[in-house]
Amino acid sequence: MGEKVVAGQFDLSDRQRYREKLQRCLTGLERLLAEKRFDRPKNLMGLEIELNLVGADGMPKMLNAQVLERIASRDFQTELAMFNLEVNIAPHRLGGRVFDRLAEEIRTSLAYADRKAGEVDAGIAMIGILPTLDRDDLVSSNLSAVDRYALLNEQIVAARGEDFTLDIEGVERLTCTSKSIAPEAACTSVQLHLQVTPDRFADVWNAAQAVTAAQIALGANAPFLFGRELWRESRPPLFQQSTDTRPPELQAQGVRPRTWFGERWVTSAYDLFEENRRYFPALLPICDEEDPLEVLDAGGVPSLSELVLHNGTVYRWNRPVYDIADGVPHLRVENRVLPAGPTVTDVIANAAFYYGVVRALAEEPRPVWTRLPFEAAAANFEAACRHGIDARFEWPRRGRLGGTTEVDAAVLVRDELLPLAEAGL
Repeated sequence: MGEKVVAGQFDLSDRQRYREKLQRCLTGLERLLAEKRFDRPKNLMGLEIELNLVGADGMPKMLNAQVLERIASRDFQTELAMFNLEVNIAPHRLGGRVFDRLAEEIRTSLAYADRKAGEVDAGIAMIGILPTLDRDDLVSSNLSAVDRYALLNEQIVAARGEDFTLDIEGVERLTCTSKSIAPEAACTSVQLHLQVTPDRFADVWNAAQAVTAAQIALGANAPFLFGRELWRESRPPLFQQSTDTRPPELQAQGVRPRTWFGERWVTSAYDLFEENRRYFPALLPICDEEDPLEVLDAGGVPSLSELVLHNGTVYRWNRPVYDIADGVPHLRVENRVLPAGPTVTDVIANAAFYYGVVRALAEEPRPVWTRLPFEAAAANFEAACRHGIDARFEWPRRGRLGGTTEVDAAVLVRDELLPLAEAGL
């Protein structure tokens, strides 16, 4: 959701016009895929880290505009609430001592940001949910003064038509309501990008989906919200509930939430963008003047602006990304599973595990997703969020027996996934 969005009102025809334009974008994407117009393999990765601003007492500081003004770098951007920032690390080729270089760049960037934040008596904190947050911090008046956030909040609230209900039961139970999407701002993550060719996209995305549970089991660090101990990783239920456009009646009907694990293994990136159009009404029906099919007919590369904007309002844990660099389109898998921090070493270790194990699983002759029901992968993800490293997963048996079995998360990671990650790197 980093696109420029200008505040304004939508009339009754806007969504229909947007739906039609979105279909033209999908047709354009289909042509790009069929005509093999995408970038050649580059094995590029990148990452983004969402950060919290805190005072010396660890309490949130609503100062991101002042801090960003002092940082004065395009590598840092605003985020949803005034106590949030995001740092973007430049793309790197996976290979050699890439993780050493990443660690140095992240430490340098965070130290610089922390120093600049210190000029307004603030500092940088990396964690999935800042445990000192109070309900009064997560209100609409503390959203960043950016048009797209105000408009997104307005549209999600309008779609829901009533207060948001937060109801998370773990070690303790939290129940409360919110009049805005501001509680989403409590969820800060590390987002791992991997550029892939269209031919490899489905294998990489499916592999990433299969290991989300293991990522959470290893990386969970956000058990607390509003003074309550909830799940080992409370970001996923908090994010889903704080952006849920479905009142209880639509939930009871089985309408899909916008924060979504998914429902099937895929065969193409097109599958995911097509699901976005089919299942999710537009929140920001802003139409670009470009006609993607006319651009393609003229030999150009369409921006597919409506497809990109709509994709940014469907919150998958592994999101497909269409982008253009130097005039050439490419696809990425954006892994949004991990909480931020808590240290640079954690970020790097979790990234190395992810990139290694996804590559290894994507290249297996009998891929894990051909042996694991998708519903089991989704259940594994929830179990990891609830129980962290103490979770038990359903996973394919090794050897010729076939089928699946239950295994401790720690045992699966130690005996099977870590060796795969090492081989994948």
